[in-house]
Amino acid sequence: MSDAQVDLNQLRDRFKFIEGKREVLLRLLEQPDLGTLRIDVNQAIEEIDELIDDFKRTFPD
Repeated sequence: MSDAQVDLNQLRDRFKFIEGKREVLLRLLEQPDLGTLRIDVNQAIEEIDELIDDFKRTFPD
């Protein structure tokens, strides 16, 4: 296995970790007492969604 392949596998593992954090943010968004933090959580979800789209476009399965 080449170094590039190992690096890509590590990148995919890290990406899966980030995707998991999106689920955490979605659960956090369900909390009724977030107040203005809701804006930040929504922004983080949007940015993760963009990252997911970019990653999948750059490294298709």
